[in-house]
Formats: sequence, C-alpha cells, structure tokens
Amino acid sequence: MKALRLTAVATALLLPALAAQASRTLDVLQNETPIHVAASPQAIAKIPAGYHFIEPGTLTVATSATNSPPLSLLASDNVTRIGSDPDIARLLADSLGLKLRLVPASWEDWPLGITAGRYDVAMFNIAVTEERKKKFDFATYRADNHAFAVKSDSRISRINQPADIAGKRIIVSSGTNQERILLSWDAQNRARGLPAVTPIYLTDDASATLALLSGRADAQFGPHSMAAWKVASRGQTKLVGSGPFRAWVAVTTRKGNGLAPALQAALDNAIAGGQYQQVLARWGEQDEAVSQSTLNPPGIVY
Repeated sequence: MKALRLTAVATALLLPALAAQASRTLDVLQNETPIHVAASPQAIAKIPAGYHFIEPGTLTVATSATNSPPLSLLASDNVTRIGSDPDIARLLADSLGLKLRLVPASWEDWPLGITAGRYDVAMFNIAVTEERKKKFDFATYRADNHAFAVKSDSRISRINQPADIAGKRIIVSSGTNQERILLSWDAQNRARGLPAVTPIYLTDDASATLALLSGRADAQFGPHSMAAWKVASRGQTKLVGSGPFRAWVAVTTRKGNGLAPALQAALDNAIAGGQYQQVLARWGEQDEAVSQSTLNPPGIVY
C-alpha cells in the first residue's frame, strides 16, 4: 500500500461513489448494538512480553470527544461513545483478549497522550504521514479521502484543485492534513495572483455545520466519511470535490513499543471474520475498506 495522489481522472471516478454512499439511509439507533469478534491466539501471541498496558487486561484507546459521526458520537443514553472508531476499537480489544476502555479526548491531545503513556493507542481518523511516522507506529484500518462539502443549494459545483478555493471561506480544523492541503493550495494561488482563501478554524462540528448553513462559510473541508454522513442523514449539504490525497487511516501507538504487529494481527482477525466489514457497512464507510492491515505504510509527504 502507498499514499495515493488523486489525478483528475481518479477524482472524477471517486465522486459518483461518494454520492452513491451519501444517498443511503443510515440508522444510528440500530448501530448502538456492539459488534464483537472472538479472541485471536495469533494476535495475542504478538503482544510483546514486556509490554505493560496502561490498565492491566485492558486496551486503553483515546478517541474523539466531539460529536463527529460516523467516526464518533454519543449513543441515545448520552453517555456511551459509539461510531466507527469505537466499533473498530472494540474489535481490536476482543481480538487481543482484552477489555476496552475508551477515553474521549481532543485532537490536540492524542500525540502527547500517546507519548506520555496515557493511552495504549489513539483512534481519531489519524492519517499516516511520513512526519508522524517519526514518533508513532501505525496499523492501517481504512483508506480515507478528504472531501469538500457545501450547502445543498450552493452555486459551487466543484472544488478539486487549487484555483477552486481562491477567494472562498472554507471551514477546516487546525493541525490536520486538510489544513496543510488548504494552505498549500492557497500558497500556489497567491503565487499566481489569485485571491486568497479565508480559513475558518472550528473544531466543534455543530458550530461548523451552523457556519456553513448560515452562509458564514462557503465550504467545509474534512474527512469524506463525515461529509457523506451529513449528506445522508440531513440532506442540507452536498459533496463537490476531493483533496489530492487518499490517506491510510491507522490505529496509532508509540514508536517502537512493539504493539503495532499485535494491532495489525487483531485487525486482520476481524477482517477475516467479517466483523470489520459489518462495522464499515453500518457506518456507510464500505468504500474505505482495506483487504488487510499494513504496518507503517508510506505516508503523505507535503
């Protein structure tokens, strides 16, 4: 597997698939029932003999505290964290013969939390980059694209290249791959004398949605699974384009701690059993599936 730069042709082929996914009805209440997988002796055997879990017998997973479906959100009890990332985390813990402890955290916190030993792994829709590989080990579990979304009645019909963002107000999260892409495109535009983009930094998805729908922003740039979910569940937005990369999303752990091979085997166990596919299907992420997990694949380079 390698980081994939999307060509214009590839983008054109991808957008109909995104639109088809967005047209499906997604039911959060049905998705509250946990999906489990049997423990894998092969995965358990790969846990390093000297590895000490943060909490003995438990896989401690940092995951998003924000309401960002389908990746992470609260169940109807307003307490239980559900979503595709918590579901995959449960499959990891099951495969490794461990209990699962989900720790809601902020995006800004997970790198320090992993380095400081507060979490065994982090799952925040984290894309593999060559820069991140210097500090963390990765086991892939999805292939994600970045999507541009606009109001359903917006006159904007396409955002696929730098010139398309010129002069626009675009919502993006700080410290993300999307921000780096947006600022890189803006630099190219400025060099060509095109109008500058106006980044709108919002981390709360509810605020971002309100800003977009109220007309205070022209577009939002983020994970395509989140954008497609909004289209399917609300019908107030539409997808109009993709970023230049399709990134490998991975379970993330501290560099050199030896846990990554066990995580890879645990994911492969769930893939072989079909539970992994069930998780992606119920959260509308089928087109992001991988056939097997990969350790530290080539990442995005900026």
